[in-house]
Amino acid sequence: MHPFYLLLEATSNSWFERVFGLDQQTLSNAILVLINVAILAVILTKLLYKPVLQILHDRRAKILDDIQTAENDKAEAMKFKAEYEQALKAVENEKQDILSATRKLADDKANEQLAQAKQEAETLKARAQKDIELEQDRVKSEMKQAVIDISSVMTAKFLTRTMDESTHDQLFNETMAELEEIAWHS
Repeated sequence: MHPFYLLLEATSNSWFERVFGLDQQTLSNAILVLINVAILAVILTKLLYKPVLQILHDRRAKILDDIQTAENDKAEAMKFKAEYEQALKAVENEKQDILSATRKLADDKANEQLAQAKQEAETLKARAQKDIELEQDRVKSEMKQAVIDISSVMTAKFLTRTMDESTHDQLFNETMAELEEIAWHS
């Protein structure tokens, strides 16, 4: 055998006897430790159990109160959310109403301006038509006068070259009669 095993065998017997031998001193030490533990447990129970229990009870009450407060806050928040959503819908409806009214007003204004522009265009057109007619009448009158002047000049030149005085008087009378008829018809 190995020397280590021999040493272990020799020391283990005395150790085993001392630990499990329960001699009187060990037994009295064990009883004293148990009494001390019991006294300590009673003292700690008297001193600490009720305060710790009270602390736990207060903590539980605070937690329950916090839960109740949170539930109340949540319910109030849901109420505010519903009111907010309702107000948002009301604002959206009002916005749509305002937009519709604005569109209608803009359409009415545009139609009014269009009608006014058409009326002004008709007035300008009528005035321009009247100006054109007046200008045409003036031009016709000027042309008649120019034709008369040219005819007179041409007739005078023609007659002075080819006519004697009796033919000249006869033609003059005929022309004057025709001119008087034209003047009466115009």
